[in-house]
Amino acid sequence: MDKVTRLSTGIIGLDSLVEGGFKKNSVNLIVGEPGSGKTIFAIQFLIEGCIKGEPGIYITFEEKKEKLYEDMLSLGWDLEKFEKKGLFRILEYTPEQVKKVLVEGGGIVDALVEKLKAKRLAIDSITSFSLLYEDELTKKEAALSLFDLINKWKCTAVLTSQARSGDHETIMGAALEFEVDSILILYHSKKKGERIRALEILKMRGTKIPSKTYKFDIEKNGISVNKEIVKL
Repeated sequence: MDKVTRLSTGIIGLDSLVEGGFKKNSVNLIVGEPGSGKTIFAIQFLIEGCIKGEPGIYITFEEKKEKLYEDMLSLGWDLEKFEKKGLFRILEYTPEQVKKVLVEGGGIVDALVEKLKAKRLAIDSITSFSLLYEDELTKKEAALSLFDLINKWKCTAVLTSQARSGDHETIMGAALEFEVDSILILYHSKKKGERIRALEILKMRGTKIPSKTYKFDIEKNGISVNKEIVKL
């Protein structure tokens, strides 16, 4: 019997494929090309926490707060409302600022996690941060330092990563992929003139996962995974 505590991903149709959701305090990597839905996935994960009373922090290198809040309203998510309730906070960071957080062992994020009693964390995207490091060894050391902080904060985390064109390997490389607890790939492929979105669960530690790739849609209420199997 699985006695592991799991947090719902918030992604409609996904929890049933992964024994109920992400493991509590796990680090989960979402990989995809531009436009594949990575940011929506990350926000949807945090929104699920807001609904369940699990505060979340969204660290972004690429999104502006005003634009993000406006874009998410189109999906029915009022992030400003959750922020006012102390359930959501966005940090617009540069990669250098996150590097400083690692050096300082937490810094300002420490205080915010404590203030919010944060349970969920999303970093969107880890790709910009990884480009600060020139070789595999320093990338691995940075990844381990980041994971140590996430563990210290006792957060369940979603990290998004830009896929290399065509092969869906992350720029962070093997160092990050080996250390994370799960890897999910979001595809946005063109097939017979039609764009198809699909999700593959590449790995999830301690979880029985399907070997199939499933179609998903982005609708009014966010990402919804259906049981239609896709051959890419």
